[in-house]
Amino acid sequence: MRLLSIPIVLALCAAAWPASAAGLRERLYDPGDGVLVVAHRACHRAAPSHGFEHAVPENSLAALERCIALGVDLVEIDVRRTRDGQLVVMHDAKVDRTTNGSGHVAKLTLAQIQALRLKGGEGEAPPTLEAVLTAARGRILVNIDLKGSHAAEAAEITRRVDAADWVLFKAKARFGAPPIADQAPYQDLAFMPMVAAKAAKTPRDLAGITLRQASGARQIPAVETVALKGQGFTAVRDAARAARIRVWINTLANRGWRGVLDQSGDRQALRDPDRAWGRLIAQGASIVQTDHPAVLLDYLERRGLRGHAPTSIAAASAPPSL
Repeated sequence: MRLLSIPIVLALCAAAWPASAAGLRERLYDPGDGVLVVAHRACHRAAPSHGFEHAVPENSLAALERCIALGVDLVEIDVRRTRDGQLVVMHDAKVDRTTNGSGHVAKLTLAQIQALRLKGGEGEAPPTLEAVLTAARGRILVNIDLKGSHAAEAAEITRRVDAADWVLFKAKARFGAPPIADQAPYQDLAFMPMVAAKAAKTPRDLAGITLRQASGARQIPAVETVALKGQGFTAVRDAARAARIRVWINTLANRGWRGVLDQSGDRQALRDPDRAWGRLIAQGASIVQTDHPAVLLDYLERRGLRGHAPTSIAAASAPPSL
């Protein structure tokens, strides 16, 4: 099987931890247990240092298998609904960029989408959510980014394939809203609130959102920060520490001039990982989502930030310029 080629087998042997996804889940809920790596749209980029010389399609089963081989903690996937109500893994609203076809996902049936082939791959069709969760179950944690109002359907699929222990759902939390983790369809699933800069007018209120979301009957493992800067990030970070939950941050590259100026994104991290990833970790981030998971893994290993709490976090003082 091509998915179990020699480089993958070697990478599997090199990934000494964790022994199972159960261990990953325990680490997810332990804010003091090292830095977790999230692969944005799965591990689609080449990773020469790990024996993967070529890229594979994003949001594909091949990219999922590469994440598992690399020892990535979580794989992030995007989910959309087809015309006939089926859930497929696809980031864009249209299939044009990533497949050999054209058209909107919402206007195509599942059969039409699965007749397409992902670009840059070896004949793989866009996978269904069920196929990805079935393949990932017990092997890696999955974070679902829903591109539409179909959380109930995604939750039902998660339960049906017995993947509830390996899937992390998320949604934006609004100011004054009760804990989302206690509400349907998340009440028996892992859930993470997202706190965005526009969710409140003051840092104090952003912290209040975080504490309110962490106060429910069901424990949440983390809070995802969305476009938070300066005092806003600091407030949410401090609230997360008080609630004993992790802080998730994205270092995905911005487009255009924003990407050039961004000092905390992937572009900067590839040039100077200490200034980007290292600074964010020192200032409180313990889950990092990136388009370059293999590079981040190598950096964390060099810095001794895998599998134990980073000592630099406790010494952080200045807020990040996100």
